[in-house]
Amino acid sequence: MHIAYSALQHVTVNQQNLVAGADITLTEPVIRYQAYQAACQKLSKEIEDIQKYMPGWMPAFR
Repeated sequence: MHIAYSALQHVTVNQQNLVAGADITLTEPVIRYQAYQAACQKLSKEIEDIQKYMPGWMPAFR
């Protein structure tokens, strides 16, 4: 899957949650990336069909 590193550069970690073993704070870029992943999983059959004609194609992450 295509990974959009630039969207995750501004992720902040709550130090108290880190000590407690909890996940990172959900910021807008993280939520957007999770939505992108969910959409790609939901539409995986359609993406696969498109990739038959355009190898390596992935939906743009904005």
